[in-house]
Amino acid sequence: MHLEGLHELFLSKFVLSSSDFPARVKVHFSMKLSYKTPEYDHDNETLDSEATEPLTENEVVNHPRKLWDDDCPWAEWYSAEDPVKGFELTAIWGERTFEETLEMAEVENASSFDADSWFLHPVVSRYMVDDSIGKFVGFASQLHLLVNAYESSVEAQFLEDFVADTSGQDNAKSTATVPPPSVIDRVMKDLFSDETGNYMEAENKYSRAMRGAPADSLFGQFCLHALWFGNCNICAIATLWIDFVREIRWCWEESERLPRMKSTSSIDLSSCLIHQKLQMLTICIERKRSLNREKGTGYKDETSNSTAVNKSRKGSAGVVPKMMLLNTFQEMHAPYTQDAPLMTEDMHEERLHAAEAFGNAIGLSGQLERDILCSDMSAFKAANPDAVFEDFIRWHSPGEWLSEDKTDGNAGWPPKGKLSHRMSQHGNVWRKIWNDALPLPVSEQKSLLDPVREGEKVLHYLETLRPQQLLEQMVCTAFKSSADILNKTMYGGFKEMKTKMDRLYVTMASTLKSFLGNSDVNDLVGGLKRLCQVFEHIEKLLILAASINRKLIDAPRLAQAIFYDYYNFYLPKMGTSLESICYEKEFTTKEKVGMYERDAVSNLFPPPTANQSWRKVLSMGNLLNGHEPMQREIIFSVQERISNGHYSSPTPLCTNNEKIQTHRMYISGTSNDLWVALSVTSWD
Repeated sequence: MHLEGLHELFLSKFVLSSSDFPARVKVHFSMKLSYKTPEYDHDNETLDSEATEPLTENEVVNHPRKLWDDDCPWAEWYSAEDPVKGFELTAIWGERTFEETLEMAEVENASSFDADSWFLHPVVSRYMVDDSIGKFVGFASQLHLLVNAYESSVEAQFLEDFVADTSGQDNAKSTATVPPPSVIDRVMKDLFSDETGNYMEAENKYSRAMRGAPADSLFGQFCLHALWFGNCNICAIATLWIDFVREIRWCWEESERLPRMKSTSSIDLSSCLIHQKLQMLTICIERKRSLNREKGTGYKDETSNSTAVNKSRKGSAGVVPKMMLLNTFQEMHAPYTQDAPLMTEDMHEERLHAAEAFGNAIGLSGQLERDILCSDMSAFKAANPDAVFEDFIRWHSPGEWLSEDKTDGNAGWPPKGKLSHRMSQHGNVWRKIWNDALPLPVSEQKSLLDPVREGEKVLHYLETLRPQQLLEQMVCTAFKSSADILNKTMYGGFKEMKTKMDRLYVTMASTLKSFLGNSDVNDLVGGLKRLCQVFEHIEKLLILAASINRKLIDAPRLAQAIFYDYYNFYLPKMGTSLESICYEKEFTTKEKVGMYERDAVSNLFPPPTANQSWRKVLSMGNLLNGHEPMQREIIFSVQERISNGHYSSPTPLCTNNEKIQTHRMYISGTSNDLWVALSVTSWD
């Protein structure tokens, strides 16, 4: 299909006598070439890159397959099919005029860069344009299975029911598959590897509203593993959880640090309760190890047997400005005090209920408050050996001291004032605690947190957790962790994608908030399944954005324009109902390539390698990096003035300068086929 032959074919179709045409016919020519990128061969690239590596004697060649998304954040959990199968490039030559056949040879040998316009169109995978929900395998599909497991857990009382040989959960176990122990061992080995999570990385500003565990935390990783464990059914989850808790108990009993947990002195109350419990257990293990070290060095707390009061000042954090002790002309010192004992969310609720049920006039609702107050009083006594109860009240609870000093700041000594009515009542609990408190700095006090007792309470909670309570927290954490992983994806400056991700977090936070109330289970499950559908749409768009961005990373404007075209095409499909809605089935939009972007686009067509099965004999010209066009479309035409020769009319219909196309030939062909159509205009 050479242009010279096609040009001669066009001239041979002139049926008029040669006298009607000048010796050199001006033929108007325009052409459109279509190129398609070769399918990316990851296997060949891996083999080519490693073919030159020397092998030692008896070494076996083992080249792992390289996938397009190996370095994407989701690759640790699944491999996604590349949504962009390739690109179609259309190069257009605008209308030109030729008088000789030899000129056509120059056009055939011309570079595609000489074309007037380039247009690029991505070849998108079928699963990206298919309206059916659920065919795509990714986080969204596994989250849908997790929601089904949550629905199965509502009526169960014990997780052991799902792993027992004889169970009442026949419906749940009929289609359930549990991986063999070897798979469980691999999961446990990965979960309890010596790693520390980075909780703040890639978290969205709405992420903390979902009350889940961070993706890199121990429970976050458990939930992510559970998504891909078996088919994420309730029996597989129950089996995995029991082994998970067994490993945690081993860490506790052996005083081994919990992996994937930050060493922290606080508990994140915005996370799920299981993560809070694991944070508490991490702190208890550290305190327990510290106590064991002290016992090993022969440390003895001699202060508990001491009856003599040491009058030397201990544990002072500094002088309290403008405050003097009542009985001695001494400056008041603020003591170092113990931090309030750490509490998880359920412990705060218990404390609140105790305050409501057993609160008294002084506000001491339980033993914990008494212990905290006694610790503060002991520290104050150690820092101020000559202090009295009234001095402590002035420092600790100034609202309970009714000062009678002048307000001009020139208060004399001793300070004038008295205790409030409730603090001066007979039998006041605070005064009794003051009388019993020993002057001990915090370094010599018993810790307010009993690590052994609190650690065992955490293990009891984990071992007796109801299935529904576990699955609720797993659903929140799995949605949050999956979104946080996808949020790490590099997709360039695609504003539409950033907006969709932010909206996904808002939608998740709104839907998962239903767990905090007493929502109907059926309504809750329905909302979660709709959320899975929204999640799938966003996940597919995000993977497409990542693929386009990495393929056109040197042409960011073009990449963003192509993604925006597809985004507008896909947007009508992103409904919230469970039933698919049919819209356009094919994505056909082409985006114009700027002159400065042509080099980046040409890189999509790498020169053929020896390992690739390219055609040895090329039958078409206009090669692009060694690739011939897959289709060539050409239009030849001849224009003639109306007033000349055969086309003149006795009755002038228009001006003498107007021309018409007397002959036009449409040509479309590939390397193997040729289609020709001829159009002739005559006023006979």
